[in-house]
Amino acid sequence: MSTLTATAEEPRTTPARPAYRVTGRRVLSSEWAKLWSLRSTWITLGLGLLFLVAFGLIAASRYKSGIDSGNLDRDFADSTTVSLSLFGTNFAQLALGVLGVLVTAGEYSTGMIRSTLAAVPRRLPVLWSKAAVFGLVALVVGTLGAFVTFLIGSGIVSGTPAAMSLSHAGVLRSLLGAGLYLGLVGVIGAALGALLRSVAGGISVLVATFMLIPGLISLLPSSWQDDISPYLPSNAGQAMFALTHDSTTLSPGAGLLVFLCWTALALGGAAYRLLRSDV
Repeated sequence: MSTLTATAEEPRTTPARPAYRVTGRRVLSSEWAKLWSLRSTWITLGLGLLFLVAFGLIAASRYKSGIDSGNLDRDFADSTTVSLSLFGTNFAQLALGVLGVLVTAGEYSTGMIRSTLAAVPRRLPVLWSKAAVFGLVALVVGTLGAFVTFLIGSGIVSGTPAAMSLSHAGVLRSLLGAGLYLGLVGVIGAALGALLRSVAGGISVLVATFMLIPGLISLLPSSWQDDISPYLPSNAGQAMFALTHDSTTLSPGAGLLVFLCWTALALGGAAYRLLRSDV
C-alpha cells in the first residue's frame, strides 16, 4: 500500500503595485519639468532678461551722453537711476507674458492637455501649478534683471543728477516691485492662455491689455482719463515700481492691490472655463 503525500502548494503572491497619489508637490514637479523641457522657455526668458537689461543700459547711456554734451533729451530731464534702469520693463513684460500664454495654450494646441488632465483629473491643481511655477520663474528673472541693470546703470550715471544708490529711499521697493510686476504679468499670461486656449488669441489679448488700451484711453476726455487710467492693469502695475507718485497715479500699495485683482480675475476666468468645458 502506497501512501500519497500531498505537498501543500504555497499560494502565489504578486508583488504589490506601488500606490501613486496625485499630490500638489508632484503636480508642481511635473509642471516644473515640462516648463524647462521646452526650448521656447530658454529663448523667451533670455529675451525678456535681455530686453530688461539692454534697454535699461541704453537709456542710462543716452542720459549720460546728453548730460555730457549739454543737449539732454527733454524726456530724460527728470530721470533717476531707477527710472532709467527700469526703462526696459515694458519690453520685458511682453516676452514674459507671451511665454506665460505658451505655457498653457501650447498644451491645447498640441493636444498634450488631454494627457495632463488624465493624470490630474481634478483639473484645477494643473492651473494653479502652471501659474505658480511660471510666476515664480518670471519673478526671479525680473528681479534679477532689475537689480543687475540698476547696479550697472548706477555706475554709468554716477556723478549726474540722476545718480542713486541702493540705500536711497524707495530704491529697493521699486526694484522688488518691478520683479513682482513681471512675475504677475507672467501669471496673467498663463491665465489668458488657459482661458482662451489659443496662442494667437492669448497673445492678442495680452498685447491689447498692456499696450493698446492705455493708448486708446488717452483719446477720452481728460476727466474720464483721470478716473479710468490709474486702474488699468499696465498703469496700476507701473505704480508698484514707480519711485515718485502724483495725484493722477496710485500709491505702490494701491497699485499692487489693483493689479492683484486683475490677476485674480484672469485666473478666475481660466478656472471657470477649465471646470465647465471639455478640453
